[in-house]
Amino acid sequence: MKKIEAIIRPEKFQALRDELASHGFLGLTVTEVAGTGKQKGQTGVFRGTSYEVKVLPKIKIELVLPQERADEVIDVIIDTCHTDQIGDGKIFVYNVEDVVRIRTKERGKPAVL
Repeated sequence: MKKIEAIIRPEKFQALRDELASHGFLGLTVTEVAGTGKQKGQTGVFRGTSYEVKVLPKIKIELVLPQERADEVIDVIIDTCHTDQIGDGKIFVYNVEDVVRIRTKERGKPAVL
């Protein structure tokens, strides 16, 4: 099993969610996060005063799925969230040793599906 963790632009979330659902990936965890990379924040003006925002809002999506479907999810994320601009985000892939569904006590792949 694999865990896919993607940090994406907030405005791309709904399109990604819809695209993942159309491929049969319904279970995911979503977290609002903030961070900075090559974008290095941005400058804004509030009531005539300039200020610098060091971190930018992002969305973190997490999915655990069978290993054989990991590349499919990665491709969906890239195709949906790619803008060719700095700040498109990152995808992290982790090995998952085990999964346990609390309600039924199922373990492994049945607990993921």
